[in-house]
Amino acid sequence: MHQQTRIHSNPQTGTPSAVPVRVPPVHPQPVSAPNYPSRLHLLIPAGVRNLLADWGWWQNPTPLLPSDHLTQTLAVLERYGWARSLDFSPTGRMCIRGAQTLLETTGHVTPASRARAVDYMQQTLQEHGVHEQFHAWNDHMNRTFPQVSHLITLSAHTARKNGE
Repeated sequence: MHQQTRIHSNPQTGTPSAVPVRVPPVHPQPVSAPNYPSRLHLLIPAGVRNLLADWGWWQNPTPLLPSDHLTQTLAVLERYGWARSLDFSPTGRMCIRGAQTLLETTGHVTPASRARAVDYMQQTLQEHGVHEQFHAWNDHMNRTFPQVSHLITLSAHTARKNGE
């Protein structure tokens, strides 16, 4: 039998979510983690990359919808490793916000789609009795990657259900 992972509230208060959460089957489009950007990509500001793309000298990735952005955020964390307390660790691991920043910096998500994805994560946390920012929730010492994965998966499912 598959064990369900729950999103827990703040471990400092010790009040976990009382209701087990069932994840309905999700059939997302395949979204993979992008390769880490080249030094050139990181050195060229986004505005310059966009201008070069307008001239046909640069190929920006196609920005994703919030649901696909959340799925790709999870793929980034699975590929490069998850961390807490740092957006980017010295070893290359990332927290949720760090993975989103990587995807936004490389053009895989627009600021508006990222903001919508954050709204879905905040909504999911609030539905489970957690009233803090997702990045603060990510950084708790008791937090585990399965909990983070569960939050992102639930949020992506809700976004997809809403057509985003």
